[in-house]
Amino acid sequence: MIVHTEQKPNKCHMCDKAFSRSAYLQNHIKIVHTREKTCKCHVCGRAFSVSSSLCNHMHVHTGEKPYHCHVCNKAFSESSSLNIHMRLHTGEKPFKCHVCDKAFRQAVHLRSHTRVHTGEKPYKCRVCDKAFSRSEQLQQHMRVHTGEKPFKCPVCDKSFSQRGHLQQHKRCVHDNIRPYHCSYCAMRFKIKQTLKQHLTVHSGAKLYSCKHCSCSFKTDFRRRQHLLDSHNEGTWFTCHICQKKFAYKNRHKAHLLEHEEVKPYKCPLCNRTFSQYVRLQRHKRCVHDNTRPYHCPFCGLRFKTKEVLKRHLSVHTGEKPYSCRHCSNRFRTKYRLNEHLLESHNEGTWFTCHICQKKYALQRNLKIHLVRHEDVKPYVCCECPQRFYTAAELKLHQVVHSDCRQFICGLCNRLFKRRSGVKSHFNKCCTLLEFST
Repeated sequence: MIVHTEQKPNKCHMCDKAFSRSAYLQNHIKIVHTREKTCKCHVCGRAFSVSSSLCNHMHVHTGEKPYHCHVCNKAFSESSSLNIHMRLHTGEKPFKCHVCDKAFRQAVHLRSHTRVHTGEKPYKCRVCDKAFSRSEQLQQHMRVHTGEKPFKCPVCDKSFSQRGHLQQHKRCVHDNIRPYHCSYCAMRFKIKQTLKQHLTVHSGAKLYSCKHCSCSFKTDFRRRQHLLDSHNEGTWFTCHICQKKFAYKNRHKAHLLEHEEVKPYKCPLCNRTFSQYVRLQRHKRCVHDNTRPYHCPFCGLRFKTKEVLKRHLSVHTGEKPYSCRHCSNRFRTKYRLNEHLLESHNEGTWFTCHICQKKYALQRNLKIHLVRHEDVKPYVCCECPQRFYTAAELKLHQVVHSDCRQFICGLCNRLFKRRSGVKSHFNKCCTLLEFST
């Protein structure tokens, strides 16, 4: 009768909360105040305050999921898990931070969040004493010491220490999904960071500033180089073979593979081999495929690689991102900067051909030059038997077999297959226009 009359004679002497039955009061004291856990699971040893919680827990071991969501029909082994899940549908966030008023669906998420304000880091690495606010952060960190990489790519078998890195690898290397798009032009990107860097083309913003001086940079890579060059902060990763320096460890590792000549990735069309899977994909797209996913927002010209598009954009913007550290000169390409440093400031090393003594500012240009001495033509046309020394020569030749006319005259809108064709035509078009006026 007490249940129906809503009388609650059983009062907690610790918090004054009242209950209709003494059993409810006993459970309340165990769960809230004494935290006594007398009900123990015989399978895993986990203990609970009340027998009903133990009964719910046993479904985890039996595989039974009797609790169903009436919205999406998802099943759960424990009623508490269902209650937490229901908050996804209702939007309820009952756990609120008393400092910043941010709300959470679960108490465990609130406890983790409060450490942002308190600075508490209870999870400590036993190897290097580095501390973390969340246990998942410690687990990820431990893989630095163990070398464990549990997340494996199903396509190329490359392994990663974090799930997010695997997902980014699959999206960037194997998939063609570009979820991030520019609000100024139609360009799309695979990762958010690339979009962020691209936006600086339109805004001219330099988001990365030096903490020692007033210099600002469009990319974190340029800031990193500046800190190393100007303020001696950080560590260069130097190749022990050719003494080339790198600001990032991953670029240094990739460079070392070139010296070791380990090239496990083979092109099925021309048998050329590569040290990295991403380079094989780039080779197939640039040499054997005719798709051009990157287009200029100013003139509509399309390109096979992002790097070529970036160089092309400077024609419209007048941007010269490569600056000399010794003088005020700026350059559109890194190659021109290297040439300037060698010629004007005697900085760096010329790469000299041992046969004809011709000099180059970049090692890759020397490699291309040496192929001509060896008379090796590794690039073969898929339409005819002709072979070529470089990918650029093959690309120029393939226009013969294509009906694609991507170069347009800005005066009469006439289309051309080759850049050289539109250049010579444009000069004639200008002369005719002047004569007619």
